[in-house]
Amino acid sequence: MPSHLRLTIAQTTSSNSHAENVETLRHIVEMAVAEGSQMLALPEAFGLMERDHENALARVVSVDQDPFILACRSHAAKHSLWIQAGSTPILGTSQKFLNHATMINPLGEIIASYDKLHLFDIFLAGKSPTRESDRYDAGSEAIVVTTPFGRMGLTICYDLRFPHLYRDIAKAGANVVFVPSAFTVPTGQAHWEVLLRARAIENGIWIVAAAQVGTHADGRHTWGHSLVISPWGDIIADLGGEKTGTSTLDLDLQQSKEARDQIPSLNNEKLYNIAVM
Repeated sequence: MPSHLRLTIAQTTSSNSHAENVETLRHIVEMAVAEGSQMLALPEAFGLMERDHENALARVVSVDQDPFILACRSHAAKHSLWIQAGSTPILGTSQKFLNHATMINPLGEIIASYDKLHLFDIFLAGKSPTRESDRYDAGSEAIVVTTPFGRMGLTICYDLRFPHLYRDIAKAGANVVFVPSAFTVPTGQAHWEVLLRARAIENGIWIVAAAQVGTHADGRHTWGHSLVISPWGDIIADLGGEKTGTSTLDLDLQQSKEARDQIPSLNNEKLYNIAVM
């Protein structure tokens, strides 16, 4: 396994137009290739961000037809580039969507796919409920994909609040975990960085969290601050909360083993029962 991975992480303000987002993708790929990147990491909902369900139904298609995923595959093959394509909505088996992540190899092949497991349903007194499950079906399987750079886990946004998922991914041998996201501003300000650093430290993993930022065509506002965090919890890259952009950096893949050797919590973990007194 190589000792380093040259990775580009992107931060975008995706729109409710596949065509606009595919054009943004082209520019990002060009920047990543110019900087000698081996892998590109994109945010959640990169291909399409549209909260109006009827409008989205007119645009969302199957994974085989999705213009964004097809463009990612084409760019990957053209430039011999690995692409973790963030996520994008695709049609499921009903009128609902799947929040769908892919890992694409330098031949343009999809070698792993992941559908977001945890859907954000919340009911607060005095506020309209937020029910992601009204529009999306949840996935049913966690994914760890084997690459030349080691094993990598695929997660999306709200998954971040479920630490056992990251523990299981780490125990399955992952040394890098992707967390493409579109965090709201209030939750991003309160929890984004601390949760990402916690997941990295708890498991001795690289966290690559590409994020949406700014005001979107559908009216949403997202927090930004795309982050790359080392297995020791250090922030290696932060793209800030105001504008789009990219950052290219080298991940020292040996740091995962070093962190786990220093704090061997994966090995020290014990099974136990809980007694409620």
